[in-house]
Amino acid sequence: MGTAAAVVAGGVLLSRIIGLIREQVAAAILGGTATGDVYQAAFTIADWINYLLAGGFMAITFIPILSRYLAADDEEGGWDAFTAIARPVGLAMVVLVALAMAVAEPVLDLVYPRFEGDQLAEAARLTRIVLPAQFFFILGSLLMAVQYAKGQFVVPTLAPIIYNVGIIAGGIAFNLGREAPTPEGFAWGVLGGAVVGNFLVQVWGAHRVGLRVRWSLPWAHPVISEYLLLAIPLMVGQSIVVLDEQFMKSFGNLVSDGAVVQLQVARRTMLVPVGVIAQAAGVAAYPFLARLFAEDKHREMAATVARALRYVIALSIAASALLAALTLPSIRALFERGNFLPEHSEAAAAALFFYALAVPVWGALQLITRGFYARREMWVPVVAGTAVTVLAFPLYWALQAGFGIRGVAFASTLALLAYTATLAVIWYRRTGTEFLWPVVNTTARALPLAAVAGVAAWLAGGITGSVVAADSFVGSVAAIVAGTAAFGVVVFAGGAGLHSLTVRVASSTQAADDS
Repeated sequence: MGTAAAVVAGGVLLSRIIGLIREQVAAAILGGTATGDVYQAAFTIADWINYLLAGGFMAITFIPILSRYLAADDEEGGWDAFTAIARPVGLAMVVLVALAMAVAEPVLDLVYPRFEGDQLAEAARLTRIVLPAQFFFILGSLLMAVQYAKGQFVVPTLAPIIYNVGIIAGGIAFNLGREAPTPEGFAWGVLGGAVVGNFLVQVWGAHRVGLRVRWSLPWAHPVISEYLLLAIPLMVGQSIVVLDEQFMKSFGNLVSDGAVVQLQVARRTMLVPVGVIAQAAGVAAYPFLARLFAEDKHREMAATVARALRYVIALSIAASALLAALTLPSIRALFERGNFLPEHSEAAAAALFFYALAVPVWGALQLITRGFYARREMWVPVVAGTAVTVLAFPLYWALQAGFGIRGVAFASTLALLAYTATLAVIWYRRTGTEFLWPVVNTTARALPLAAVAGVAAWLAGGITGSVVAADSFVGSVAAIVAGTAAFGVVVFAGGAGLHSLTVRVASSTQAADDS
């Protein structure tokens, strides 16, 4: 599992770096303005369709099914299950995409009341370009699930990399020589990247691990009901995780023109450490957890979740403290160029501070939810998440009205914290509190050290910014380097000191017991 996590982490890191470049290109061309908001709005209906068919959870629902066939040494049965599920899901996606194209403009008018007539028409036009990509996303997720279940992780990691490269290429190509920037090229890049990265490459990857599609298979197959039992909870229960980005867009649109782009920039920056640390661990662990559950090794599965949680939480707390300490230089270095102006950087940095606090929360959530999914307890995260979402709506509204862009980011962090805490309580009541205390111990040791190191990073970055022009690219990079170095010195020195102290205390205790 550790090897798989390392492979996924490398792929996620590369895809997140390219994703940041994608956001940099979009921010530089479109700016933190209303034009950028229109581009972000084009994904709204497409995302809803993806959620409705549990597209984001396709691998999660199919891996336990395929794992059961593989555990029974029935690979051919697993391939028939793939065919039986892929056909109706693909057909349903085609129908939903067609319907969404027809109602795009009135739906967007309802969601984004600040849009003027031209903005609304442009958002609807871009939406119709982006929508077909969902068909390739959802079938690609099934193809990636096949590879995950077979222990192959390299080819699936190429999907987001190719997808992001497609968006970058499309955005640049369409804006070469144009005086007025247009988001159309980015939208076509979304469609092209999805076709190539999420579908065609994954067809090849799934074929490599043995997938054989039998189109003559009867449409009525018992695995469809099994799939629906797992997927329906995810379809009908939209949790705060899947709606967090939509809440960001809807409530950000109420703050000011450009606020959606500024929030998106901050959120995407925060998701880089989340992806590398937590998402990689969750993706790598899930097939192993599903296999352990299929083999009735429930205690081993709970121990595996706890062990992975300790690593993820310790690393996530460190990443959270460092990111919170260096928000402004990070945003400036990454995005402040072209039409993304200094005032946009300051607003995005203000949001990033509160988003950064959520990094450990995202980390724990990635693993705990996959623990429930591996146990086939899909309703637990869904019911808890839906309840938190209902409570989160007034929270977003109040904090957005009172604190603007900061309030939207802080509401996101609080809602995710409530969801994660609820799931953690349920999880350890199911699996036993003996698996909880090692995680609590790791958290208690990591928090103080990360906090002190974060303060050191903030001071080092500030001092560097007063020497080198803080609002320049060079000054921002220098502040990041100085802050990171200070953070590393404190973490390693403090960690070594705590380790020595622990050893001395343990030795003294042992000597007293011996005497």
